[in-house]
Amino acid sequence: MSADPTQVLAFETDCHLFDGCGFPAPGLHSFLFEPLWGDGTSNVYFDKTMLLALLGSVVVIGFFWAAFAKPKVVPGKLQMVAEAGYDFVRRGIVYETIGKREGEKYVPFMVSLFFFVWMMNIWSIVPLAQFPVTAIISYPAALAAIVYVMWVSLTFKRHGFVGAFKNFTGYDKSLGAVLPLSMTIELFSNLLVRPFTHTVRLFANMFAGHTLLLLFTIASWYMLNGIGIAYSAVSFVMVIVMTAFELFIQAVQAYVFVLLACSFLQGAMAEGH
Repeated sequence: MSADPTQVLAFETDCHLFDGCGFPAPGLHSFLFEPLWGDGTSNVYFDKTMLLALLGSVVVIGFFWAAFAKPKVVPGKLQMVAEAGYDFVRRGIVYETIGKREGEKYVPFMVSLFFFVWMMNIWSIVPLAQFPVTAIISYPAALAAIVYVMWVSLTFKRHGFVGAFKNFTGYDKSLGAVLPLSMTIELFSNLLVRPFTHTVRLFANMFAGHTLLLLFTIASWYMLNGIGIAYSAVSFVMVIVMTAFELFIQAVQAYVFVLLACSFLQGAMAEGH
């Protein structure tokens, strides 16, 4: 098996079934890339995932810039698509979770977050790119950290120190003797577990999806030899099926990530804790 981490699919192209070589299964090496610039042994470098994240930002900004730079009363096709996407996040996620009055100010951020995450996911099925940026945990962790800071700061701003403490701990004096235990669990869950699960939910789904795509893609090539061609055809069908399924999952994960972000902010505004 090739040890070169720059291989997009990380497998030997001359290795097939019945050739006496083992199946080059995907692994962690499939998620590692040599730096395009800089020294990989240091903290200063630029690799493929960074390039895709940068290009994804440019694509999202460019799309909305082109759609709304000169808005028309009767929108063209591009503006219509952009308005539909914007309205979906605004009404379908923000308004439904936070409410129209409180949520309006957060709509631009949530729209940006949704389309950025979606674009990072879509790279998985784009030729030449073929890698979901969110399968590298540092990217969803950074996005979750931004949401976390917004949520915590908003909680303190709305309720003050004591009120925020009650909000984070789920303070309810009616719980009686179990109140200290309940508050400890809630505090740990809210301030430590919540940002972790927000990160891992997106990362794990994209990591697993990309691994499955790699598995069936490599298998299709590996079995393309002799009688194995029949098995290869089945594996290739699975590649198509998994690609279609990934398209669905990519959108769902962007939706869930933003939905959770909105629910956190809604919780920060809630009274009665």
